[in-house]
Amino acid sequence: MSHPRVREARAVLEALGFPRGQINDRSALCLLALLNLTPDKSSWAESEAPLIGITPIMEWVARHDGRRWAPNTRETVRRQTMHQFVDAGLAVSNPDRPDRPTNSPHWVYQIETNAIDLLRTYGTAAWDQMVPAYLAQRETLVARYAQQRTMTQVPVRLSDGQTLELSPGEHSELIKAIVESFAPRFAPGATLVYVGDTGSKWGYLNQAVLDEVGVTIDEHGKMPDVIIFDRARNWLLLAESVTSHGPIDGKRHAELARLFAGSSAGPVYITAFPNRATMARYLPAIAWESEVWVADAPTHLIHFNGARFLGPYTQP
Repeated sequence: MSHPRVREARAVLEALGFPRGQINDRSALCLLALLNLTPDKSSWAESEAPLIGITPIMEWVARHDGRRWAPNTRETVRRQTMHQFVDAGLAVSNPDRPDRPTNSPHWVYQIETNAIDLLRTYGTAAWDQMVPAYLAQRETLVARYAQQRTMTQVPVRLSDGQTLELSPGEHSELIKAIVESFAPRFAPGATLVYVGDTGSKWGYLNQAVLDEVGVTIDEHGKMPDVIIFDRARNWLLLAESVTSHGPIDGKRHAELARLFAGSSAGPVYITAFPNRATMARYLPAIAWESEVWVADAPTHLIHFNGARFLGPYTQP
């Protein structure tokens, strides 16, 4: 069983100016899924515009074309087809909730309004007339949606006056609080070294400071969400932002200790929560010899045992 409109969908992508890397069966089937153009529909005029995620797209293809893409194909579909569809203005991300976190399992796509009006004419005389007008306005559409995506970013003000834009979501909001609220209170005058981002692993990196303290980053190692260097006390504060994933537990404590074993600055392990209700869910897992900070009570710090309060421990 194969979908009878794959060849037509490839022709559509070619007519819309997509590069060779997207003029293939994978992208054609993704387009058909975006339109819910099932084999039983008689023409492109019956195209729809459902909200659909990567996994549902793959399931749609298996159901209506018979090709069962392996689970590890998800990133190929996302990076080699859907990203290009969005960049070209053919599809939009999360029109129902533009600030949906980048790593959300509920991330969805939808065919763009002007695009579906055009695609419904495929196979008719109107198609040839409408394509040039659509292509002429596409750059405007792309710019508009890019601006909308930018507006959903989480701005983080750095001490040097720069502004860092993080991907939308609660995780980034808590990272913002660590940088803007925790650091000035508990490490005044310290230097921001690293900020992770769900959209791109390296949201911010001050390589010069890492070199100064003798840390070599293993790109395969899982970095903490925020690293701050307190030069006055020679501390390296390693903070995790916890909204839906675990805190610095015993396993994570050991991972970070290995990752920063070469540091000449003493590591301080900090788990940050947005509120005490979230903290309560993870309380039994929090590692000893670590600190906990809660964003909705920013002037307080919780110390988990040990001889020091907010300070590094020498590894045995």
